Amino acid sequence: MKKRPNILVSNDDGIRSEGIQALATALSSFAKVTVVAPEREQSTMGHALTLHKPVRLMKIKKSPNIEQWAVSGTPADCVFMGIRHIMKKKPDLIVSGINRGANLGNDFFYSGTVAAAREAALLNIPSIATSLMLEHSPLIPSSDHYDDAARYMSHIAKQVLERGLPEGCLLNVNYPNLPLSKVKGARVGRQGFRYYENDAAQRVDPRGRDYYWLGGKYAGFKNIEGSDCVLVDQGYISLTPCRLDVTDYETMEQVSQWALFPGKTAKSSAKKARAKGPKLRKKK
Repeated sequence: MKKRPNILVSNDDGIRSEGIQALATALSSFAKVTVVAPEREQSTMGHALTLHKPVRLMKIKKSPNIEQWAVSGTPADCVFMGIRHIMKKKPDLIVSGINRGANLGNDFFYSGTVAAAREAALLNIPSIATSLMLEHSPLIPSSDHYDDAARYMSHIAKQVLERGLPEGCLLNVNYPNLPLSKVKGARVGRQGFRYYENDAAQRVDPRGRDYYWLGGKYAGFKNIEGSDCVLVDQGYISLTPCRLDVTDYETMEQVSQWALFPGKTAKSSAKKARAKGPKLRKKK
């Protein structure tokens, strides 16, 4: 890299979280970093955008290589505002994290950290979501390994800047809660599947009205060989390329054989749907 790239950093844990500050500091060693993150925690917010109330920006701090803004909105709002309002030109890369808690398997669909990276991918900007395998609970002390994860992410960020990612693709990276010296290595793995205790605990408020507390504790994962869940459990860093296109092309062919409209019979002459691989971005 001949010049310092511009990197936008976001997350869903909030701008004051330990993970985002470690990540921004590590990336600032070789890049101009702009942090745009929620003013408060927005975990499991998914890809929500704030459309029905104002979004406010607050400048937090400025240093030679790091500029920081807090947003009164979601992680996707942060990327949206960072690109369209705060940064003077389109960033070369967006990195979201370091999330407190893994984003493995089906966590992908709920995670605000992943959503920030996905918003960037929708705008055709290379993006990475990164998380640390640490349970998200106030009862569990913080990790000593954010700096290790941040150093590793600097390495991967340079790889993405130099090699690029296909259009419509983001990279989901999960780091085990270990010092870098004890990590077994890094592997590319497929998306796995995690189990949670699905529950809606019913309670009664002081005025006698029912309310519900959604969600449940982590309960394990499917033992899918080569999946991100298995790799991190074994002590590896997992890297999973994820596409925006969620079309099931094999099932497209099957569904195309149905009687798709009332009064019409199924036709066997439907054309087979074929997936076309995205092209790599060209280096500037």
